[in-house]
Amino acid sequence: MNIRPLKLFDESFGNQWHDEVEGRWLYEDFKANARWRKHWISFDCAAYNPADDRVYLGITSFDADIFKAYDRKSGQFVDLGYSRIADPFDAKFHRALELGDDGCLYAAVALLHDCDRYNEAPGGAIIKYDPRNGDITKVATPLPHVYIQSIALDWGRRMIYCMCFAPEKLAGFNLRTGEVIDYGLFGTGIGGMAQGENLCLDDRGRAWCGWQLTRAWQSAPSADGHRLCCIDPDLGRILFFQNGLPRPDGGYGTVKVEGLFNLGDGHLHASGGNGSIYRINIETGTSQYLFTPITDRRSRLTSLALGPDGCAYGVTGRDGHCQLLRFDFNNNRYDLLGRVGEAGGEGCFQVHHVVFAADGTLYACENDVPHRSAYLWEITDIF
Repeated sequence: MNIRPLKLFDESFGNQWHDEVEGRWLYEDFKANARWRKHWISFDCAAYNPADDRVYLGITSFDADIFKAYDRKSGQFVDLGYSRIADPFDAKFHRALELGDDGCLYAAVALLHDCDRYNEAPGGAIIKYDPRNGDITKVATPLPHVYIQSIALDWGRRMIYCMCFAPEKLAGFNLRTGEVIDYGLFGTGIGGMAQGENLCLDDRGRAWCGWQLTRAWQSAPSADGHRLCCIDPDLGRILFFQNGLPRPDGGYGTVKVEGLFNLGDGHLHASGGNGSIYRINIETGTSQYLFTPITDRRSRLTSLALGPDGCAYGVTGRDGHCQLLRFDFNNNRYDLLGRVGEAGGEGCFQVHHVVFAADGTLYACENDVPHRSAYLWEITDIF
């Protein structure tokens, strides 16, 4: 296994995050500081396009510079002209970048600003990019002033389902007709965000995420507050399940969904509770706890991608101590294959999304690194 960091910016901020920034700066402070605004980025999501052998990248940027590609032929990052349509409040494609059957990429815009700027900010737009000619357009803003954390593209229905924040709403946008469907709230903010990192389609075309109880007569929703829900297009509404991901220790309650994955076996899989892995019955919404690959330190598992061997791969771990994970979901087994980091040097901080290229190279999007710009990690010779 060979690993190398691909650097859009090789910018270090040293201890400034901990000494000056964390818990002190506001959105406006980042915007006003040219160094942080331009060079502190995260790689938040990716989509591989086999037609041009490029990895398309959604990026967090206080400078609204949120869309690039890594061209594998030249080994260079490519600007895709997002500045032609950018609004100053456009902060990132979070987990909201998908390749359509028409050969175009579809994305949606997420926020970094606070609610005091709600009425100034226009809302998260649906973006369409044609890699054949470079055309980039804002197709629609489904919910004015409301931004979009994740999308799930159902090409058969020509629907883009949207997981929004803030507030936490589910919405749909019909690419054929332009119709917007506001499905309503799935979280109220009591006890934190209800959603995990992504919205995920099951084999019936239902878009899944987490929801959370309110229990407004209490100050918090309690141990069993995190549950599962999905947009059911046949019912035309959110289907709320009264089940969630069980605690790994077997105690009473549920854990927040971190990632959701359709691996093609008729189920969904999920992560939560320090990177623990679950299998979800999509008919009942019940979940089976499988295992926790890392138990002795902080961890996460936000993304899995199917490899050419039929197993799923992701990067688990956190805080600069990350491992490549192989998940054999057909046999309920996992293996940790090695550290993700530079040989003898710095490790990957944490990973938000992974995708495979056609030749079996895995690309891992590193995000939210406090002391430097994030890297796109390239992992080869896995198989």
